Amino acid sequence: MSTEDSPRCPCRSGRPFAECCGPLLAGGLAPTAEALMRSRYTAYALGDEDHVLRTWHPDTAPSVLDLSDGVTFVGLQVVDTVAGGAVDDAGTVHFRAAYRTETGREVLEEISRFVRLDGAWLYVDGDILST
Repeated sequence: MSTEDSPRCPCRSGRPFAECCGPLLAGGLAPTAEALMRSRYTAYALGDEDHVLRTWHPDTAPSVLDLSDGVTFVGLQVVDTVAGGAVDDAGTVHFRAAYRTETGREVLEEISRFVRLDGAWLYVDGDILST
């Protein structure tokens, strides 16, 4: 399958999955904090627990993660990024993630903190603004 035939990425970047989050879910390194955040959203949307745990800072990561909770992620909006670029060692990404549950549609809004450790961006934690 060529990248032109690849489905659009769940992170809503507008790019094909094979050129966007696909390589990161396969083990590649994110070039920026925003790229990592988008790949983590995609991992949640696809139920890829390994990617979510692999990209979580070891000091704050849970020991186990269960993504079979009936949540279906349906949209992502990146509101703002501060630092987190290719030459930075830390950054934040403010986002809104829309999801559906058995009881309806909701939106998680968070400002997530990321650091680069040994060349890899990792999610540290976040401030939840609304759910």
